Amino acid sequence: QVQLVESGGGLVQAGGSLRLSCAASGNIASIYVMNWYRQAPGKQRELVANIASTGDSNYADSVKGRFTISRDNAKNTVYLQMNSLKPEDTAVYYCKSTILYGSVPHVFWGQGTQVTVSS
Repeated sequence: QVQLVESGGGLVQAGGSLRLSCAASGNIASIYVMNWYRQAPGKQRELVANIASTGDSNYADSVKGRFTISRDNAKNTVYLQMNSLKPEDTAVYYCKSTILYGSVPHVFWGQGTQVTVSS
């Protein structure tokens, strides 16, 4: 019964910034990796960024230098700071978390939050 709740989406002009957050609650043992995905209309869902429990992070080439993923382990929360937003960033952004129960991984998805960037 883990829940992931995204927030922070909205409408911004090109060049603006948004900060997304994803808070996990419920029966949480250990969050191994947290991911941000996005899906635009007519396109497949794609990985935007992820961050491991070690703090190591990865980014899609399209967002490198503009987006920053971070996590607060004490709050079981992951953030995505999005700067220099472009219209092509418009999508529903989803949080995905892999949680370990012992050594058994379970995957949970959030409901998504809409990000719209106007030109």
